[in-house]
Amino acid sequence: MKPLLPLEEAQKRLIAMAQPMAAETVSVDQAFGRYIAEDIIAQRDQPAANMSAMDGYAIRFEDRNGPWKVIGECKAGSPPCSAIAAGEAARIFTGALLPEGADTVVMQENVDRNDNELKLIDDPSPVKGRHVRYQGGDFAAGSVVLKAGTLLNAGALGHIVIAGHGELRVGTRPKIAILSTGDELVPPGATSLPHQIPASNDVMIAAMLAALPAQSRSISRIPDNLDSLCAALENAQDCDVIVTIGGASVGDHDLVAPAFKKMGGQTDFWKIAMKPGKPLMAGKLRSSLVIALPGNPGSAFVTATLFLLPLIRYLAGANHYMPILQSAVTSTPLPATGTRAEFLRAMVQDGQITAFDSQDSAQLSILAAANALLYRPAESGPQPTGSTVSYLSI
Repeated sequence: MKPLLPLEEAQKRLIAMAQPMAAETVSVDQAFGRYIAEDIIAQRDQPAANMSAMDGYAIRFEDRNGPWKVIGECKAGSPPCSAIAAGEAARIFTGALLPEGADTVVMQENVDRNDNELKLIDDPSPVKGRHVRYQGGDFAAGSVVLKAGTLLNAGALGHIVIAGHGELRVGTRPKIAILSTGDELVPPGATSLPHQIPASNDVMIAAMLAALPAQSRSISRIPDNLDSLCAALENAQDCDVIVTIGGASVGDHDLVAPAFKKMGGQTDFWKIAMKPGKPLMAGKLRSSLVIALPGNPGSAFVTATLFLLPLIRYLAGANHYMPILQSAVTSTPLPATGTRAEFLRAMVQDGQITAFDSQDSAQLSILAAANALLYRPAESGPQPTGSTVSYLSI
């Protein structure tokens, strides 16, 4: 019997089959959730000049004990007010440019003003430059503010705009076809007989993809018929990735592999040393990458987390595309593992992780209750309560 492919090797082989998508230029208001295709270079200093971080009065630090004469007012969004000399101050507001000669801001709460005479009532400035934001203190023109492959969240987009950009290059969103197979499937919400089941897997996988820069469409409830499956694969070949769900094993009605072969597909690997998710298959059908996920919901979810989502992130231009392991202390003992890596649905709370008693991959109730996959490498020994283990957040 051919040995099962180790998990890490299978992940590497899948990525090796792919190439990141070509980049496209979009405006900043269309870039949320995408990955930057090239380093973002600042077009300006931020701040562009020395400015106040507080409402108060701009002074010279050497005159920090006052009194001062107020000679002007500096507002945010206006050119700098008149320069100040010894013994002078200028009323200043948060975000206003510091007038020439000033190097420190006294908070308005720390002074008493009578007409244009200003006196100190509390020590405002133990350090020179107090309450001043200096030119280039955040970043300087010409510096790299964000690296290629960075995910564009709300903060990153704000950073790009303040650096002087209104549009940018991002990875193109890959097109994904989701093919859910099985004679037993009925539409969501439809009445099902005992031998039938609502088609949940394609909805679940589409929801997982919705958090990524991808364009997905579902071709659902394909019957267990070779011609029907071949037609569905043909229909999906305009997509960059074709994901099949169910029919990936070796039973008489598991027709994904035969249909894939009949269509001229080239299998790269099939069957992984992992639990759940052993029957996973991957290959190429002309220009499309194909991933065949198992049909049990738990298995489909785990394999999508470990293979499909990293692939989509890689295609979309991410510099960090693999799942990130975290650590927690197990609240229960864990038995030894066999020759397959295991991913147990679990709950992480207050630094502790608890694997559910049942790990039946058909039970969606367990998956819905979980917020983590507890990772146990192949050939791991038993671990007592209190052991530090690795997990993936889900």
